[in-house]
Amino acid sequence: MKKDFVIIGAGIVGLSTAYHLIKGNPKLKVLILEKENQIALHQTGNNSGVIHSGIYYKPGSLKAINCKKGYDQLTQFCSENEIKFDLCGKIIVATEKHELPILNNIYERGIANELIGIRKIATQEIKEIEPHCIGIEGIWVPQTGIIDYKAVSQKYLELFLGLGGEILFNQKVQEIRTLNSVSEIQTQNTSFEAKWIINCAGLYSDKIAKMSNKEIDVQILPFRGEYYNIKKEKEYLVKNLIYPVPNPNFPFLGVHFTRMINGGIEAGPNAVLAFAREGYSNKTINWTELFETLGHSGFQKVALKYWKDGLYEMYRSYSKAAFVKALQKLIPEIKKEDLQEGNAGVRAQACDSKGNLSDDFLIFENKNVINVCNAPSPAATSSLAIGESIASLALKKM
Repeated sequence: MKKDFVIIGAGIVGLSTAYHLIKGNPKLKVLILEKENQIALHQTGNNSGVIHSGIYYKPGSLKAINCKKGYDQLTQFCSENEIKFDLCGKIIVATEKHELPILNNIYERGIANELIGIRKIATQEIKEIEPHCIGIEGIWVPQTGIIDYKAVSQKYLELFLGLGGEILFNQKVQEIRTLNSVSEIQTQNTSFEAKWIINCAGLYSDKIAKMSNKEIDVQILPFRGEYYNIKKEKEYLVKNLIYPVPNPNFPFLGVHFTRMINGGIEAGPNAVLAFAREGYSNKTINWTELFETLGHSGFQKVALKYWKDGLYEMYRSYSKAAFVKALQKLIPEIKKEDLQEGNAGVRAQACDSKGNLSDDFLIFENKNVINVCNAPSPAATSSLAIGESIASLALKKM
C-alpha cells in the first residue's frame, strides 16, 4: 500500500493535519494509521473541553501564535459546520497576596497577545461574575469558551474522508525503515510505503520519532489529570469557568471548575505522574513504561528539583479530602460529598535529558519524517492552525 503521506495518530492534531494536506492538494494519497478502534480516544477525548484564549502563553511563542490564529479558525469552523460551542468567558482568581505578581504577569501576557476585553477585577466583581467564588483579585477573560473536541475531530475526519483520504484502525506502528525516497511502516499485521511520514502519535510520539531518528533528545513523561463531577444539586455553585493562579514552575493550570458544553460541571484536573502512558487510573501500572520514566535522566532532574510538588500531587491523587481542600480555595462552600469521581486524561509532556519540560510545541524534521513531539494544551484550540502549519511544512518537502 503505497501512499504520498502516512499520518500516525488520529487525535485532533493528526486529523487536522490530514485534512489540510488533502485540502491543499486533493490529488495526494493520504492515509491515517490509528492504533485504537476509533479516533480521539486519548488526549483529545479526555481534556476539559475548553476553548483557550491564549492569555497564559509567552508572546511570540508557537503556543501564543497558533492559539490566536487557531482560536479564530476554530470558532469560524464550528459556526460554519454547526458544531455547538459557547464563549462564556472565565475568571482567573488570586486568593493569596503572593499570587498577585504572577496574576499580573498573566494579565500582561494577555495584553501582549492582543486579547480584547480582558480586565482586572476586584473582589466585588469576582462575586458578581461567580457569586460563590472568593478571591482578592482576578482577571476576566471573555474570549474563553467551551466545546466538545470529539465532535470537532469527527468533523475533521468527515471532511478528510470526503476529499478522498483514508483511515485504518487497529494499526499499531512497530517499525519504520527509511530507504532513500521511500519509508516502510510496519504495523502488527500490515506493511505500508510512504514518501513522507507525519508523526502525531501523542503519548507515544517520542517512541515513533526514535524509529527514524535515534538522536532525538526527548522523552514523553505521562502526567495524569483527574477530574471530579459536581453533583447535580450543587451545580449552582459554578456558573461558567473558574481558574486559580497557576504554579509558574509547571506547564499546568491547576485544579479549576469548568462548565461542560453537554451539561455538568467538572472540577480538576490535578497533574500527577502516571504509572503508564495510558494510565487513566492510579491503579494502572505498566512496569516497562514506568521504569522507562523513572530511569530517564531528565525526569530524575525534574523530580529532584520539584519533589515536594510531586509528592503533594501524588497525595492529592489518593486523597479526596486533599483535592477538595484545593477546590475550597476558590469555592469554600464545596464539600467532599458534593463530588463524584469523574474522568481522567493523560497529558504527554516532553522532557529532554537535562530536565527541561517543553512548554511549547515541539516539531522535529528530517528528510522523510515530521515528528510532532509536544503538542500540549492549547493544541485542541489551535488544531486548525497547527494542522495547517504542519501540512505546509509537509507540502514544501514535495
